[in-house]
Amino acid sequence: MKMLIEGERDSNRQEDRHKVTQKLPAMAQPPQPWDYIAKIVSLGDSGSGKSSLTIRLCEGRFVSHHDVTIGVEFGSRIVPVGPPASLEYNINNPSSSSTTPSNITSSPNDRRGNNAAGGKKGSSQTPSQPQQKHMKLSLWDTAGQETYKSITRSYFRGASGALLVFDITRRNTFASVTSWLNDLRQIAEDNIVIILVGNKSDLAPSSTVTAGDAKNKRQVTREEAEEWCRANGVLEYVETSAKSGDNVERAFVGVAERIHQNIEAGKYDLNDRRSGVKGPGAGGGARTVNLGVSDGGTGKKASGRGCC
Repeated sequence: MKMLIEGERDSNRQEDRHKVTQKLPAMAQPPQPWDYIAKIVSLGDSGSGKSSLTIRLCEGRFVSHHDVTIGVEFGSRIVPVGPPASLEYNINNPSSSSTTPSNITSSPNDRRGNNAAGGKKGSSQTPSQPQQKHMKLSLWDTAGQETYKSITRSYFRGASGALLVFDITRRNTFASVTSWLNDLRQIAEDNIVIILVGNKSDLAPSSTVTAGDAKNKRQVTREEAEEWCRANGVLEYVETSAKSGDNVERAFVGVAERIHQNIEAGKYDLNDRRSGVKGPGAGGGARTVNLGVSDGGTGKKASGRGCC
């Protein structure tokens, strides 16, 4: 009799557990604050300010003394792409946007993925406005020293965008950009979006080279850089200052916007990691992306892995 009672109790417990399991709702996947994720590489000679540009974009601050990058450092930032933000920022008109300070404002919330320009993904939009899309930039800040160049080249694989950076106060860094561009094009995909960035514009208030002027340290004119872009098939030239923040977001958002245009034109296979871009549902199931850095944008030194 006792064994029969214990058996009935076990049966009742199993039924109760089954009922509880049936009542529990399925765990819903939290919505991602971005529509696409793209791998962006920064390349150029050591000391050009690549790391400072990444820190300025991701953390909104300037570091006057930064350790030499060994291998690669990571960062990330979510930015709006497509209308209405692209219309407001005049992204598609490089001649006007690259010569004026960036009007893209940001806050700490933006760097965590809630962008002031386009609102949080999924927020209500007026019927006349298209749904604002967002792109998460997976930033790969590569080493610029010749010692690490063979390692750095491997990080170009699977990149959908690139910032080719030089220091406008050091002409030798501008002389090196052709070599960096050739390395990039040998390894990266054919449709990679490339822009030329002349950094440290805060040290060059004049647009011309003036010898002996202590305030104006410019050694490369805007006209020279723009002519180089035309001769080498590079989309745009932007002058930035990591110190003041001038045009930093404009440079990165410009790359992101052109990548978005390529997505809209069907130039990427979002299921192919070699394209450097991932979109909704890429790979099937949940969209889990290993970046090596949090959305907050804190940089990490690491060895390269994965595409984006």
